[in-house]
Amino acid sequence: MITSNIGKIFLNAYNEKYGTHYDAKTFFMEQYYPLFFDQNKYMMTAGNSPLENPKLSWEKMIRGQIPFETPEQRKERFENFVNKIENSEADASIAIGYPTLDINATTSGQVTNLQNSVSKDDMYCSWIGAGLGIGVQGGFSILFSETKILLDIFEGWKVYRNALNNTANLKGNQINTWNGQWLSHCYADTFVKNRPMANFSPFSTKDGLMSVEVQSWTGVLIVIARKYHDSQMIGYVYNYGQTNTTVGFIPFYLSQIRRPIDLYQKFFGIDSAKKAEPLWGTAFGFLRACQSGAIGIRAMEPKGLRDYIEKGKTPKIKESEEETINFNTYKIWIMAMLNNEELWAKAQEFAKEMQVFVKKDKPKSTKRKNQVDSVLESINKKNFFACITEIVKEAENSDKIEEVAKLIHLMPNDNVPYFLTLIRFHYASMDNKVTQQTLFDNQ
Repeated sequence: MITSNIGKIFLNAYNEKYGTHYDAKTFFMEQYYPLFFDQNKYMMTAGNSPLENPKLSWEKMIRGQIPFETPEQRKERFENFVNKIENSEADASIAIGYPTLDINATTSGQVTNLQNSVSKDDMYCSWIGAGLGIGVQGGFSILFSETKILLDIFEGWKVYRNALNNTANLKGNQINTWNGQWLSHCYADTFVKNRPMANFSPFSTKDGLMSVEVQSWTGVLIVIARKYHDSQMIGYVYNYGQTNTTVGFIPFYLSQIRRPIDLYQKFFGIDSAKKAEPLWGTAFGFLRACQSGAIGIRAMEPKGLRDYIEKGKTPKIKESEEETINFNTYKIWIMAMLNNEELWAKAQEFAKEMQVFVKKDKPKSTKRKNQVDSVLESINKKNFFACITEIVKEAENSDKIEEVAKLIHLMPNDNVPYFLTLIRFHYASMDNKVTQQTLFDNQ
């Protein structure tokens, strides 16, 4: 199972980095169990394994309404757990991510008469691997096999343990959620290695109880894409609970994820780019993004853009920082899809010529505005050329307009709606500035 494989990859990397020779059982006994389970608050749920006591209420324990289990009670649970691993077949109660042996249960696997031998090491490794999942919004987690990521997640384990021990009203069992927040934090420019909790506020409070907030999937992937300059990384997407949900192995195209972020920073600066980050990938959820087969530039689409591309909707840009940043993400995502920075200037130039055309002849301004609106509302080559013909006949700078028209003619059909939308946004920005300046002049 994937959790066992990730656990093995991590353990090999750990032994190499720290000069140790742990096998899976010894690491579990000496490092993993004491950190995760042999304390008042667990770092992750132990499912229906002997380690877990489903009768206890975490909320009541944290509020002091009932006592935590004693060290002796935990020791008894631990011994039962080890005994079951040593003497039973692998199932969901002693190996994380494995199916139950009860074929009628919701976490059962496919029925087979093949003999699948699972070693004791595999069972212990499954727990180690499960502790390395990266939780993201939508209830899913991601497992990467990249050893540097796994070791960086491990560095956050002790920080989470300290937070649990030192914060009375912080609930446990959120290691995967913590891992997502931790990676986003430790890969940020503001991270201070000797003060890991500095500049870090991953908690929220409700009804007096604190919990780790779930990080957005784009928040995690953006920092990973910045940290690792691989063009692609494979991740395993899943959710383990009362029923197990497996999305599967998903390619994450890191270079594509980086592209709109880098472009935004180039055109609008670092500060604005930081403020724009929460807008990326908001057009649809993580599961739907995974269902396309890969996570790349398409998955980074900001919410609200689709009507402009598919229906030729005219943008109305308000003079506010929030609105400006929002529309800038639209333009940058389109640029990232087109993957040609020269088209930014071409779209601006064409939009400017449309502005000149409307305002050059005041007696005809209404007619010309209607002609330009028809061009701007175009969403494909056929619409565009049907509307641009009359403008070319009347425009003084027809050469510049024809130049862009030829560019659109040679452009792949799939790119045309994006380029026409980019023109529309540039025109709206220019039109908004002219309107604001007119209002200012009349005051």
